[in-house]
Amino acid sequence: MDIKVYGPGCKRCETTEQMVREAAAKLGIEAQVEKVTDPRQIAMAGVMSTPGIAVNGKLVHAGGLPDPAKLEGWLQNG
Repeated sequence: MDIKVYGPGCKRCETTEQMVREAAAKLGIEAQVEKVTDPRQIAMAGVMSTPGIAVNGKLVHAGGLPDPAKLEGWLQNG
């Protein structure tokens, strides 16, 4: 599974990345988690508010910390 966390490196973005890693580990999902900080790449992905999360190329979240239950659902449904 390919997961991208979009954000400039703020505390919320770092927390989101950690949440993604922890949720994947909890679910036993092998995931490649990439942190994207380049403003151009963030904009090209369609993320208007950070942090953003894309799972297998599909943007599933943008803006604020994700709900843990929803995050697990996104990872399970990949």
